[in-house]
This record gives sequence, structure tokens and C-alpha cells, in this order.
Amino acid sequence: MSAPQQPDGVLLLDKPPGFSSTQALGRAKRLLKARKAGHTGTLDPFATGLLPLVFGEATKFGRFLLDATKAYSATLRLGVETTTGDTEGTEVVRLPVDVDPALVDEVLAAFRGVRDQVPPMHSAVRVAGRRLYELAREGREIERAARRIEILSLERESLSGDQLVITVACSKGTYIRTLAMELGRALGCGAYLTALRRTAVGPFGLAQAMTLDALAEAGEDAAQRLLPVEVLVAGLPRLDCPESEATRFTQGRDITAPGTAEGAELAVFGPAGRFLGVGAADGDHRLSPLRLMATGGGSQVP
Repeated sequence: MSAPQQPDGVLLLDKPPGFSSTQALGRAKRLLKARKAGHTGTLDPFATGLLPLVFGEATKFGRFLLDATKAYSATLRLGVETTTGDTEGTEVVRLPVDVDPALVDEVLAAFRGVRDQVPPMHSAVRVAGRRLYELAREGREIERAARRIEILSLERESLSGDQLVITVACSKGTYIRTLAMELGRALGCGAYLTALRRTAVGPFGLAQAMTLDALAEAGEDAAQRLLPVEVLVAGLPRLDCPESEATRFTQGRDITAPGTAEGAELAVFGPAGRFLGVGAADGDHRLSPLRLMATGGGSQVP
């Protein structure tokens, strides 16, 4: 009996609480009977929402989502600060809450734009070969370099007593736990995250996502729920080429790409909209293959 075919494509998963991103990936991998899979950025175990997973050939192109804008709905409890900035930590500060919508909106406005943010100790950032959360578990806190991030939008969704719900759109590398702590301090009362739900990653929204339970219920048809590999490169310029150039490209050879700036990356398609892979321009009207589909083509996209 032949082995089941390796699925190729992208699963937009609505991650449940209590699962790490790796655990959620492992469950989806088993349900799809996949041998090769990965995720395109993590969500903390207590967080829920959109977690794009890549399978088979899609693992070659997952990096194009790593730099994508993320959007969240976050619930903050005001008046308390914890060691981790979320529900996993212990309380370290408790202050009276005296805020109104006008003050909240004023503080949120001040946080929009480009800014520096120091990664929290309870994060997966590596310093001198060790994860920060490993050091934190040992009771150690070390100096961390600030990272440049961008808050594209930051809005108040609701304010009721000590519960503040905000919506955030931000660049990669933004820690919403740290943002919650910073907002609490700016409001003068402290804050920590009690809930976090990712609502968008790049062009993908939560409405397109499915749960692990729904994937399990799909049974043998689960692989049909995957989006084609080429959705990962939808943000790149597209180059459609004739059969002769498509053949050259899939053989790992340069093809012509007139008017393309040096270093630019293009998504390359052959006849009938077959996705072939991604190439990089050399500035001399040539495009060199960077990543290729193993079979020389994905699904047909007009």
C-alpha cells in the first residue's frame, strides 16, 4: 500500500487557548497525515486566534508571512501589573483605577507610530544562546536591547470599570503583553493582559480560519481545506512567463525579467497560472530562482 500523499498548502487555524503554537501544529499535522509542516509565527498558549500553518511545499514560502502585519483584540485588566504582563505571572503592583475614555484615547494616540520596545523576559528571544524565558524561570533578569516596532493602529473598543478592550494592528516583533504593561503605566494604574485574540495576519483574517475540531470533523477531506501555496506570495510582484521560460526556471536556470530592480523578489507563474516559485532579480534583466515548487507548479490561478 502506498503512503498517503503529502498535503501542500496553507491552513488558517483558529488556535484554541491552552495550546502552544507547536502543540497546535502537531495536532493539525496528525489530522492531515502530513510529514512536513511549520507555523509562521507563534501565539502564546493563553492566546487564541489566527495561526497560519504551512504544509509540504508551502514550508518553503512561509517566511513571506513572518514580516506581515498582525492585528489583535486584547483585553487588559487595569490596576494590576504582573511579572509576565499576562495571566501567567504573579501580581507585583496594585493601584487604584481612575481613568475615563478621554484619557484612554489620549494615551492610545501617543503609542501609535514607530517606537522602540524592549522584549519581555518571558519571551523566546535568544540572548547569548539562551531563551529569555529560560533565564526568567531561573529568577534572572538581564538587560535586553530594544527593538524598533510600529503600531499602525491602536483603538479603544470598550472600557468598563477595570476592563479595557483595545484593537491593535502592528509590525512583526511587537509584544502585546509589553504594550499592555506600557499602556497601564502611562495610564498611571498598571495593567496586564487577560485575553488576547489574533484577528489578522497580513492579508488573512480570522473569518477565513477553521478550528482543530472542524479539521477533525472533515476527516478524509481535511486536506481540501488548505489554501494553495501561492497565497503566501500574493504580496510579491507577479511574473507570468511562457512555457520555454517556465521550463528554464523550474530547472534552476535564470530567466528574463525586464525592468525589474536589483534584489527584487517576484512570484513566478507559468502557463495556465501554475505557480513555479520565487526568484530574485540581479539588476541585469535576469531573474534567478530562490525557491522552487518541487513539481514545478501549484494550483492554477488565473
